[in-house]
Amino acid sequence: MAMMVMMTGFLDLLLLSLISVASLRGCSASDDPLQLNDDILGLIVFKSDLHDPYSYLDSWNEDDNSPCSWNFIQCNPVTGRVSQLSLDGLGLSGKIGGRGLEKLQSLKVLSLSHNNFTGSIPPELALMPSLERLNLSHNSLSERLPMLFSNMMTTIKFLDLSENSVSGPIPDDMFESCNTLRFLSLARNFLEGPIPSTLPKCTSLSNLNLSNNHFSGNLDFSTNKGIWSLTRLRTLDLSHNLLSGPIPRGVSLIHNLKELRLQGNHFSELLPSDIGLCPHLSSLDFSDNFFTGALPDSLQRLNFLTFLSLSRNMLSGDVPQWIGNMISLQHLDFSKNGFTGILPSSLADLKSLTRLSFANNKLIGNIPEGLFDIGLDEIDLSKNELVGFIPPGSSKVFESLQRLDLSRNKLTGEIPEEMGLFSKLTYLNLSWNNLQSRVPPELGYFQNLSVLDLRSTALYGSIPGDICDSGSLGILQLDGNSLTGPIPQDIGNCSSLYLLSLSNNNLSGSIPKSISMLNKLKILKLELNELTGEIPQELGRLENLLAVNISYNRLTGRLPGGSTFQNLDQSALQGNLGICSPLLKGPCKMNVPKPLVLDPHAYGNQMGGGHKKGDESSKNFRHHKFLSVSAIVAISAAIVITVGVIVITLLNLSARRRLAFIDNALESMCSSSTESRRFPAMGKLILFDSKASPDCTSTNPESLLNKAAEIGAGIFGTVYKASLEGDQGRLVIAIKKLVTSNLIQFNPEDFDREVRILGKASHPNLLPLKGYYWTPQLQLLVSDYAPNGSLQAKLHERPTSTPPLSWSTRFKIMLGTAKGLAHLHHSCRPPIIHYGIKPSNILLDDNFNPKISDFGLARLLKKLDKHVISSRFQSELGGYLAPELACQSLRVNEKCDVYGFGVLILELVTGRRPVEYGEDNVVILSDHVRVLLEQGNVLDCVDPGMNNEYPEDEVLPVLKLALVCTSQIPSSRPSMAEVVQILQVIKTPVSHRMEMF
Repeated sequence: MAMMVMMTGFLDLLLLSLISVASLRGCSASDDPLQLNDDILGLIVFKSDLHDPYSYLDSWNEDDNSPCSWNFIQCNPVTGRVSQLSLDGLGLSGKIGGRGLEKLQSLKVLSLSHNNFTGSIPPELALMPSLERLNLSHNSLSERLPMLFSNMMTTIKFLDLSENSVSGPIPDDMFESCNTLRFLSLARNFLEGPIPSTLPKCTSLSNLNLSNNHFSGNLDFSTNKGIWSLTRLRTLDLSHNLLSGPIPRGVSLIHNLKELRLQGNHFSELLPSDIGLCPHLSSLDFSDNFFTGALPDSLQRLNFLTFLSLSRNMLSGDVPQWIGNMISLQHLDFSKNGFTGILPSSLADLKSLTRLSFANNKLIGNIPEGLFDIGLDEIDLSKNELVGFIPPGSSKVFESLQRLDLSRNKLTGEIPEEMGLFSKLTYLNLSWNNLQSRVPPELGYFQNLSVLDLRSTALYGSIPGDICDSGSLGILQLDGNSLTGPIPQDIGNCSSLYLLSLSNNNLSGSIPKSISMLNKLKILKLELNELTGEIPQELGRLENLLAVNISYNRLTGRLPGGSTFQNLDQSALQGNLGICSPLLKGPCKMNVPKPLVLDPHAYGNQMGGGHKKGDESSKNFRHHKFLSVSAIVAISAAIVITVGVIVITLLNLSARRRLAFIDNALESMCSSSTESRRFPAMGKLILFDSKASPDCTSTNPESLLNKAAEIGAGIFGTVYKASLEGDQGRLVIAIKKLVTSNLIQFNPEDFDREVRILGKASHPNLLPLKGYYWTPQLQLLVSDYAPNGSLQAKLHERPTSTPPLSWSTRFKIMLGTAKGLAHLHHSCRPPIIHYGIKPSNILLDDNFNPKISDFGLARLLKKLDKHVISSRFQSELGGYLAPELACQSLRVNEKCDVYGFGVLILELVTGRRPVEYGEDNVVILSDHVRVLLEQGNVLDCVDPGMNNEYPEDEVLPVLKLALVCTSQIPSSRPSMAEVVQILQVIKTPVSHRMEMF
């Protein structure tokens, strides 16, 4: 608190001194020089809190007599006072300084949107009597709304605080006097609690957006029809909150309403019967709620409605014929409800319609013929009980259609050949019907088709060789049909394929080598066919391949190289004639060339004849020659395995001695880095953005550490928990005391620059740096405090009285950590490599969301001596160290972090440490899990603390992903972006996964 008083006094003295100087200088542009100089001084003080990386504010010079010529400033031509300050999208950062802005007493417009401002919204804004328009949207402002904001409502007309991180409830009396307010947007924040009961007093509101928050309660929160009393509203968006209960009658009171969005809440009961009495409505979205019952008849009166979505509710009854009266409709989505009956023929009257979805209902009958004579872009009628034929390819709809999904119905007949003549279609799904058709070769003509799903449609005949002539196909699924003949060699032309699924057919012949040309292929499913011969060894070169199933064919021989094939489990191989794998019981058939048998008589004849002894010798020779050739395969395999073990052992040993290359490998950081201050303060605590104090404080870090509690230690130093006094109370922080100064070779300017760059790396799953302290003898880094500690503590240091982490929490930690690493690898240019992914560097917030710490800190170590290599990196990283980190000849990149992340996954699933030492042996976790997977017992390694309360269909692919990530060959590991994508697919419910593929 003393520090706050000192800083407040300092700012007041600064303002007084500047005012004195300005008063002496005078100002000719106004009769009131003191007041005019208030504008200059206020803007200069405001600028002092900002970081301006592109020097947009260089024209702001305190020596000028007037600010009216400065960039981004507008003045009242009569009074000469600043009336507008617009700094939108300039890349500014820092705090919004209320003390400076408070001096701009004539300011009417303040717009600071699309910048990088942090901290809280200054309460001083409420003390600006002329302010009419305030736009702080698209920043990173946090904390609660200032209590004084209610004072501003008497003059404000436009208020936009959207796309920030403002939290907490809105004071209920905030809108007690808001007669002038016309536009209010608080969207995409973390606001909670009920919508203030005083909001209906803002009778001039025309636009209200409270979407994407955590507001709860119902809409009938006051007398006078509640929110419907805002009769001047044109746009009302309350979507994606936690609002519940029925929609109260009275919406028709808002006669001029054009857009009404209530989707993504918990509203229930019937749709409001008077909704059709809002004649000007153009957009209506009630999707993702719990509405029940039939459609209200009044809907048919909305002749100007262009967008109507009622999807993902529990609506029922027939789709009424009057739907065709809504002639302006362009987007109509009734999917995932309980509608019954037939599709009304009047849908053909909606000539403006571009998107139509009745997916996942209980509709029967034929598809209306006229529906395909209008210019639709998307049609989704999947998951109903529709019958009849697919419309002919000559229908007008195929001239514009981009997505067509008729899957999971009872359609019959041929697939129209002429469909392929139209090039706009990108998605075609006819699966799970009874078409009894051939695959038309003309489908290969689709120039933009990326998904072709014809699963379980009773297809027969062969797969056309030119099915991929367009080269754009990404997903090809022909499973569960009666296709015959070989897989065409031309399949190699499908250069964009990442999912090829031909399982459960009658395909014969060998697997074509041309599949090895599909460099983007991730999933290959060929099970339940009659394929023969050996698997082409070239398939082992597919670096992106993640999943393969070749079970129940007639395949023989050895598996291709590469981690995917070598890590297949038994279920992906079983049911073949003779695949060579330790997982399979039965014969191993290989096409080994016959041994070369030399005729000794030929040599004998050349050398002057032979004798009987020579004949005997010849037999022995042939016998021994046969034995040696037949054994060569086993000997070669043994040699390869032995060499591999030796190489890996040498790599692990050399890792203890050689890490000097990191100095060159760590030249990576976000391109959006900020320049350091020219003369950073030495021996003072620098906080980039803090509630505790301005940038440079007089806090003594040494005394702060004396009172702090040590909470951890790692490669880069010791971490303490400390607290600072701030404007709004005590702030808990974490302070990292860096390792001994002989390793930190930066001068204060360089150190300031490097740490500020790290502080700019922003992501929900990263623990950002908040500041630092530097002297030649002591360097400290300040960051947020994570209240739930580290993952290390939750996994391996848990008290017996504390329950273990649930599977859902473990998966959340996996996915969040993967997203944070993907941000470092793919969103920063050049990418940031962590080099130390392990549980102690994964911190957990109140909701167990992971926060990656210590990212980029290796950049601060300008030299790594033998002490660091031997005692720090090796002892700390242990089983997390990627093998290539021990070999300077290998290229070190982001795949090092992927390896550590793979080990982290194994720890989360098993609850075991990466390396465990027993009396007689050492257990390497990745090797242990790999062996169990090969034996078909991999679920035996799952942490018993979860008491079998986990979904096997998630755990098994997660373990497989971990083993791919910990491949000894860096190029065989996926990227972190791919890892995120795979984890999201794994977390998707099985039913939805089937829809995706």
